[in-house]
Amino acid sequence: MTSLQNDKEATMRAVVVRTPGGPEALTVTEVPIPVPGAGQVLVRVEAAAVNPVDVATRTGMLIDAGLVSPRPVIGIGWDVAGRVDGVGEGVTEFAVGDRVIGLRDRLDLSIGAYADYLVLDAAALAPAPHGLSAVEAATLPLNALTASQALDLLDMPPGGTVLVTGAAGAVGGFAVELAAHRGWRVVANADASDEEFLRAAGAEWVVPRTDDLADAVRRLVPGGVDAAVDAAVLGLPVLGAVRNRGTFVSVVAGAAPTPLRGITVREQWVAADGAALARIAVLAENRRLTIRVAETFPLAHAVKAHHRLTEGKLRGRLVLVP
Repeated sequence: MTSLQNDKEATMRAVVVRTPGGPEALTVTEVPIPVPGAGQVLVRVEAAAVNPVDVATRTGMLIDAGLVSPRPVIGIGWDVAGRVDGVGEGVTEFAVGDRVIGLRDRLDLSIGAYADYLVLDAAALAPAPHGLSAVEAATLPLNALTASQALDLLDMPPGGTVLVTGAAGAVGGFAVELAAHRGWRVVANADASDEEFLRAAGAEWVVPRTDDLADAVRRLVPGGVDAAVDAAVLGLPVLGAVRNRGTFVSVVAGAAPTPLRGITVREQWVAADGAALARIAVLAENRRLTIRVAETFPLAHAVKAHHRLTEGKLRGRLVLVP
């Protein structure tokens, strides 16, 4: 429980979207502090990452794609790092004051992680990594879980070969490190200037974006790689690099190509998973994952953060700090 639950007047700030559009569509509003129900946890937000999917939410792309129903108020933000401020009935794994990270994976809510407080199912939370700040920890849930769950779909034994596109990006960078951690041989596709980072992350080969991808990969891995994680959403050029009856995973819904040559083609829809996130947190605190923060902004400056995101050329995540 939390004392806030007994104060019906207690309010907080939340960034919401009422009319989809540009960065200015983000508005800061005062709303009641939510109360955790059975199996839920109230988190006092200390940091919330800004992700490209937030742009898709803000502009209405998710509504157009049929992933979100039109609603008067749309919450925004997926990643959260903070401290437990209250627990609902039946929650025993977390206590008030615990440092946690979590993922809000439901799109049909009026409050997201861009807020002072957020209620999540206890099963969506994990202990925050020791030795990392809240800002650093907030960059983990969405991107690292997406990468990990995409790799889970490959189901390869150690020694298998995997191509990761967008390998220097947030999802791709974690995919390279997690794939190497699983004992797979990684071909990383990214800008040539990122080769040093990718080698350190565990990539055995680096293929610059300017190369003919399928031919370049097959020169390194004759016959093609066993699998590919297409974090850059390149589609067919990536499929051409995969061997017959291999596996292709897209991390963007609706972006998967036709499954030619017996290749298994799958789409990764990220899901909150506290147990998997806890394993990721351990890797992060043991410095097995590279944490990259580009810039931080106050919560009230979410519009500025979105303007900065649309400018691009970021290596790392933007993070809002209430």
